[in-house]
Amino acid sequence: MADIFDVIADGTRRDILRILLDRATAGERGTSVSHIVHELGASQPTVSKHLKVLREAHLVTVREEGQHRYYSLSAAPLDEVDDWLVPFLGEGEDAAMAAASSLPDSAAHAAEVVGRAAASAKYKLGNALKKLPGR
Repeated sequence: MADIFDVIADGTRRDILRILLDRATAGERGTSVSHIVHELGASQPTVSKHLKVLREAHLVTVREEGQHRYYSLSAAPLDEVDDWLVPFLGEGEDAAMAAASSLPDSAAHAAEVVGRAAASAKYKLGNALKKLPGR
């Protein structure tokens, strides 16, 4: 299996992961290859090549319905990236991690979910602001 950092180093693969995340957040139960091709403006062979790499890295799952394939995000392998990044986030993060480790498991899990949701919202807002005219 390819190193997770090599897999996500490619911008097209990151774009595919973002599409899958956005569609999952919208309640979709999978995204067709044709939808990904349309969103990216890339060729079907190019998208299929990148989906194969993402599948082999276990970042996506595929569901087959007849001749159609529907892809979904499987973010668990990204935990390795998250674990690698944590030491670089600064001392404030160390204090937050220490405080979280003293919480009961259910509270620590809730704090993690809220933190990830906040980070995702910040990312989406930042991208939306970049798309505004005059920016």
